[in-house]
Amino acid sequence: MTIRAGSLDRRTLLRGAIATAAMGSFAVACSSPSSKDSDGDGGPKGEKSATNPFGVAANSTVEAAIFDGGYGTDYVDYTNQVLGSQVKGLKVQVEPVVDIAPQLQPRFVGGNPPDLIDNSGEDQIGFLGILDQLEELDDLFEANTYEGKKIADIVYPGVKAPGTFKDKFVALNYVMTVYGVWYSKTLFEQNGWTPPKTWDEALDLGQKAKKKGKYLFVHGKEAATYYRTLLIDSAIKEGGDEVRLALENLEKGCWSHPAVQGVIKVMETMVKQKMFVPGGSGTQFQKAQAIWSNDQKALLYPSGGWIENEMKKATKADFQMTGFPSMTLTDKPALPWESLRAAAGEPFIVPRQGKNPAGAKEVLRAMLSEKAAANFSKTKLAPTIVKGTVPADGYGSTALVSQTTMLEAAGTNIFNYMFVETYGMNTDQLVPWNSFLAGDLDAKGLTSALQKISDKVREDDSVDKVKVS
Repeated sequence: MTIRAGSLDRRTLLRGAIATAAMGSFAVACSSPSSKDSDGDGGPKGEKSATNPFGVAANSTVEAAIFDGGYGTDYVDYTNQVLGSQVKGLKVQVEPVVDIAPQLQPRFVGGNPPDLIDNSGEDQIGFLGILDQLEELDDLFEANTYEGKKIADIVYPGVKAPGTFKDKFVALNYVMTVYGVWYSKTLFEQNGWTPPKTWDEALDLGQKAKKKGKYLFVHGKEAATYYRTLLIDSAIKEGGDEVRLALENLEKGCWSHPAVQGVIKVMETMVKQKMFVPGGSGTQFQKAQAIWSNDQKALLYPSGGWIENEMKKATKADFQMTGFPSMTLTDKPALPWESLRAAAGEPFIVPRQGKNPAGAKEVLRAMLSEKAAANFSKTKLAPTIVKGTVPADGYGSTALVSQTTMLEAAGTNIFNYMFVETYGMNTDQLVPWNSFLAGDLDAKGLTSALQKISDKVREDDSVDKVKVS
């Protein structure tokens, strides 16, 4: 997901995986002297067993405050259908919440937080501010699923990382977000086109599109930085970790890396050759996306896996939305073409002072069951972190099939980066990206503008920096 300010749609929802995680914006309030000691009484106890690894008391209730965003809250309610099979009488009581911090911060201060919280959305609570008040979740991954398999063995690689702060794994990010380039399989088959693997192939496809009176790409003013995401994904695949780490750590000259510059210059060529639908910098992003998904005036669109659900009311019939990994600069990149950016999102936390933290962990274990994970994918058209729960037909969703196919093909070649969201750079970056895609700013100007934004954060001593290695 690429973050845009002022939105509470699916992108904002998914932003919970990575946004403000290192900022601790509510640190002062949540660690107020009025807070009780973070070691609560642990709630009601039950006898630990293979089917009750956390010792949950029978007939107990879990209070769950769930962010009511793009995914709704019904998928957590659904766990009541499986909870009783492991712990007798255990129920989860779901409370939909939109403004997480304003509504729940006072409860942390008062020492009576809910048992389980989906800490997501635009008003997410900064993790560092409540870190010492959260249960660590390593024992959850060591427990078995309801099907008898170790949880650590049935989830995608790297899913702990977005929920780990100062070496403490405290947030279970439930949804797997896949980033790629999307197209209509139907349209491509009708014209004999093949999705490009390199930027040179993309240029060739752009020429073919022009002959058909179409464009290669389209962008909307609030989502111009989707092309920043595409740029970075491609550059990391081309140049490897040195590109990712330079950007993450806000290094001097990070935007001038040869791999970054190579992609920017190809994009500049595409802009000059008018391969972008004109007027995008003055077009609302969903209207711009409809030019691609409904009008089919553009062939490709870079986005996260939320795109199908977001545009389901403005997508041409039999579009067969399909995704593929970002293009590489050459045919010999540092990372294979199949590698992709993917990250676990939607962070669930268990406050230590909750009345039933053991029960909260059991709800998370239930959410990781095959039945609950499959229900989420079927109803939300998005994969969870649980592998193998999306059928071959993707419940009729070609985009969902694409996501699982890309994840399986990538294997361990999955990467992520968080600097834009961590330091809140997106709003500033939208300005030069809109100018660049409109043809008003050249590659040199874009590079300079992006570097100034990174340099400003790096040199600001008031901003807490996160060293990424």
